[in-house]
Amino acid sequence: MLNYEISGNGTQNLVLLHGFMENLLIWEEMEAFLSEKFRLVKIDLPGHGKSPVLDEIHTMEQMAMKVKEVTDFLNLEKFHLLGHSMGGYVSLAFAENYPQFLKSLTLFFSTYFPDDEEKKEQRRKSFRIILENFRAYVSAGIPNLFNPNEKDILEGKIELAKEIALSTKPEGALACVKGMIERPDRTHVIQDLEAKILIIAGKHDGAVKTDLLIKNIPDKTNIKSYVLDCGHNGHWEKPEVCAAIINTELLHNLPKKLVF
Repeated sequence: MLNYEISGNGTQNLVLLHGFMENLLIWEEMEAFLSEKFRLVKIDLPGHGKSPVLDEIHTMEQMAMKVKEVTDFLNLEKFHLLGHSMGGYVSLAFAENYPQFLKSLTLFFSTYFPDDEEKKEQRRKSFRIILENFRAYVSAGIPNLFNPNEKDILEGKIELAKEIALSTKPEGALACVKGMIERPDRTHVIQDLEAKILIIAGKHDGAVKTDLLIKNIPDKTNIKSYVLDCGHNGHWEKPEVCAAIINTELLHNLPKKLVF
């Protein structure tokens, strides 16, 4: 089974799925601002953190199934699911296959669109360097995920992101890259899901086409979206703001400073 950790004693279960080359440690800064009503279930996805590499290709469906093993083991009947980046792709696969278990789905700096051909080719070109020089791959890629206008003040966070990325198993990273290339368009999941849907995006996100994402959100009363002045990593760049949005939208729990 996948590695997981639980924190908080709330009555609302919030399952957190990290992104590519991350692990459950990424939520540490945001946790301090999340409501005491949440019980946080943080999971290491396959090939990341303390979870094993499962296969040559980690499809989003396979990873969703492994997440389901954890939630079944913990007897979670209805819960909130939040996924960052690749974790969002896994969350969409989960919502497609097991919608009856979700109170809400949060796409956290992620997208329901598949890779376009340019992105697929970019990923294919990374196969060799991931296995032969993973450190160079991490050093080149991680800084581009942060707001380019604030790299000076985010230097410490960028170094932390690199450190966590380097703890990822290269074979696990490669398996996930191959799985991300294969993932389908899941716009229909957003259109069909009856549970609450929250989308949090970054104005300066170099990994997600935020304008395209926001433009194509279906006009449904159960969907709320926010665009923040940050890059791809809101949990590090804007942890308090992101947590306030999650508290407000998932619990209708307005922070005191926002109540007039």
